[in-house]
Amino acid sequence: MNLFISVLFFVIGFIIVISGAHFLVKGAVSLARRLSISELVIGLTVVAFGTSTPELIVNIFSSVGNHNEIVFGNIIGSNILNILLILGIAGLIHPLVVQKNTVWKEIPFSLLAVAVLAILVNDISIHNASENNLSFVDGIILLGFFSLFLIYTFKVSKITYEDDTVETTSYNYPRTILFILIGFLGLFIGGKMVVDGAVGTAQALSVSEKLIAFTIVATGTSLPELATSAVAAYRRKSDIAVGNIVGSNIFNIFLILGISGFLHTTYYPSVLNIDLGILGFTTLFLFITMFTGGVRKLDRWEAALFLLIYIGYTVFLIFRR
Repeated sequence: MNLFISVLFFVIGFIIVISGAHFLVKGAVSLARRLSISELVIGLTVVAFGTSTPELIVNIFSSVGNHNEIVFGNIIGSNILNILLILGIAGLIHPLVVQKNTVWKEIPFSLLAVAVLAILVNDISIHNASENNLSFVDGIILLGFFSLFLIYTFKVSKITYEDDTVETTSYNYPRTILFILIGFLGLFIGGKMVVDGAVGTAQALSVSEKLIAFTIVATGTSLPELATSAVAAYRRKSDIAVGNIVGSNIFNIFLILGISGFLHTTYYPSVLNIDLGILGFTTLFLFITMFTGGVRKLDRWEAALFLLIYIGYTVFLIFRR
């Protein structure tokens, strides 16, 4: 596959994945409304999961195809991008004031996700194993933590304000089912094209799949989060802008890598510990910014600093290759 065809596959695949996620969310939300499920629960589950489906589909195909660097690069890269780039952009649009629960529970839970992942994948140094893997058991453990996060989310939903609802539309059953089927089909076809295009691009440019995964793939799969947080910041919905990112990072590690490990044992390259460490640092840095300047607030100068750090990290990725 030459460079032009690979890039074309990649771009078209992402368009199909994003469109598929859109149709899937519309259909799922409509079905939930017809089953009389509350808007709040829809927002905390269906919509949140919908923004993470691009990462999920790309990871499933990458895991089954033994493209290990894409499996981990997609998730770790997306999470770093979510904090530094997306919150950086959202914070420049409007300073982000965050609820107490997000500062003291959700951000630390996101940091816990990084720590748990680091422990599970570093089998050589921790368990004296022959190689580092994300195994079936590791996947079960990650999914167990995700279950705990869901329980916490539903408890928090009982004290959430009325403004924290999502706009929902209900369609008739045939249209609802059609949207869901189109969504799944789009995700399947688009996800396969994205992975094939990413691998082909890396081969054509003679660069590592790791570089493609941490930059282009991570950026593409984070487009739903970028759109959601930017619009939320513009509308002064700070909790949605920050909560979308923190929640997505937790989803990515506990749910998506959990499913990846559950489906297929995936080799973890030790060199990625650098990136995992950077993710831990950026998550901790986000927590620290909640106490500098305005209390529980990401100020514009802090958002600008996030963007500068992301630019520096991107330069590091390019030179590391």
